[in-house]
Amino acid sequence: MEQVESAEHGATRGFPGNIFLVGMMGAGKTSVGRLLAKRLGKSFQDSDHLIEAQTGVRIATIFELEGEEGFRARESAALAQLCTLPDVVLATGGGAILRECNREVLHAHGTVVYLRAGVNDLWARTRQDRNRPLLQTADPLGRLTELHTMRDPLYEQTAHLVIDTGSQTLKTLVARLEERLLQLAEQQAA
Repeated sequence: MEQVESAEHGATRGFPGNIFLVGMMGAGKTSVGRLLAKRLGKSFQDSDHLIEAQTGVRIATIFELEGEEGFRARESAALAQLCTLPDVVLATGGGAILRECNREVLHAHGTVVYLRAGVNDLWARTRQDRNRPLLQTADPLGRLTELHTMRDPLYEQTAHLVIDTGSQTLKTLVARLEERLLQLAEQQAA
């Protein structure tokens, strides 16, 4: 499992517990997660990276050999393992919220943040990526739109916080997220 070392103190350095990032492929979960973990002095984990490390193959290969259902079973096992770690920022796979058991374990073991992005932004970020098994279709934009329509309500239902990613820089996005986490911590303490 990947560990990101501590860095400078951020405004929410003492933010308690785990932070789980959910959202569509291309929403920025891994990029945001790495920087957020560094700023908060937490370890960074990525459920897809753990699955690849445990199986020795890429996610696309698992989809090819075991289908989406086989991959989702592996994903649930990885999430159950990762959610029990202390003080982590976890980037989940885009479809992690499809299973109710995953939504429950995420919501119960940390603060869930939905990194929300529009379909056009997601398409711009993913259209050249050949490692997205669900987009390997004749109409990848149509498939992305379909996935977004289906998953958006589940992300909303699971999240404690929703952050729109838009076209801002990574540093600006993470600073906004830190601010929102601090506000949430203050609300929960009151």
